[in-house]
Amino acid sequence: MRAGIGYDVHPLTPGRRLVLGGIEIPFTRGLSGHSDADVLTHAIIDALLGAAALGDIGSHFPPAEPQYKDIPSLVLLRRVRDKLEQNGWQVSSIDATIVAEEPRLRDFIDRMCQMLSQTLGIAVNRVSIKATTSSGLGFVGRGEGIAAHAIAIIEASAGEGA
Repeated sequence: MRAGIGYDVHPLTPGRRLVLGGIEIPFTRGLSGHSDADVLTHAIIDALLGAAALGDIGSHFPPAEPQYKDIPSLVLLRRVRDKLEQNGWQVSSIDATIVAEEPRLRDFIDRMCQMLSQTLGIAVNRVSIKATTSSGLGFVGRGEGIAAHAIAIIEASAGEGA
């Protein structure tokens, strides 16, 4: 069994969709980035890659590569899941926290958990997503961006000696 930690942050900007955990959230601004800028999914990807000692999101999906422009982050997460399986690992559980002053995310958490569990091929009760604010402090508190923290637990696949 191994654990990995992930972190991501993106600035909020007008004219973009806000996507978190693969779910589009109604809001006046979205996150700026090369892909869909889904900070939650990016943090989970880095946690999974870290747990398997396979580098980070930028080494697998370089932002300078045109093929990743506006790509849904769930596609990247699926590729990471496949890479883990190829290396003898399976995802056991995910715990993540989104840090945002707004919008309020409570009503979207269950759908995010469902979307992420389906993409990872694990039971929904193995995915925990929480949301909090930064109490008005820092770039998140000023409404300039959204951050996410994640921890992933992976296990050697049955019959594998990872």
